[in-house]
Amino acid sequence: MNFLAHIYLSGDHPEIQIGNFIADAVKGKAYLNFAPGIQQGILLHRAIDSFTDTHPIFRRSTARLHNKQYGHYCGVIVDLFYDHFLAHNWALYHDQNLEDYVQNFYDLLETNSSKLPQRIQSLKPYMIEQNWLLKYADFEGISTILAQMNRRTKGQSHMDQAPADLKEHYPDFENDFIQFFEEIRTFTRAQLNAL
Repeated sequence: MNFLAHIYLSGDHPEIQIGNFIADAVKGKAYLNFAPGIQQGILLHRAIDSFTDTHPIFRRSTARLHNKQYGHYCGVIVDLFYDHFLAHNWALYHDQNLEDYVQNFYDLLETNSSKLPQRIQSLKPYMIEQNWLLKYADFEGISTILAQMNRRTKGQSHMDQAPADLKEHYPDFENDFIQFFEEIRTFTRAQLNAL
């Protein structure tokens, strides 16, 4: 799961959304330095990642890429593919339109900017200016994001070539996402109820 899915799976809890969003920039026990709601979001993010990485449907998706040149980036690519399908099919999962949902989240980040780790504060302006979360919704947008990710890895990830794989196996990846997303929604609802 990438940014959009992590935010969505946090429910309507602003601090949990922030924690879930920043979690990759918070290592080990450093999460204890944050407010309790943000801590819960960080821990939820970690639980989502563990659930995802070991799930057979997610592994089926990454297996389609393993004979390619992506190496250990296969999981990151599938995370982005899944965010594409969530954004593309957003109306099936949320009553609020995606544009408003995304803008509300950007506003939340701006309002809470001082609570964000430095790495996220540096990333935030680019994310908002280029509207990453909304770009996930169409094929051209997700292709642009993958190309940007490839540049960030100095070409080592070859993610700029991943749109061809998405296009070739689009129905298969989408079916994987639909099946997997129902399971992870059930999982995260249980996690949120336990908080």
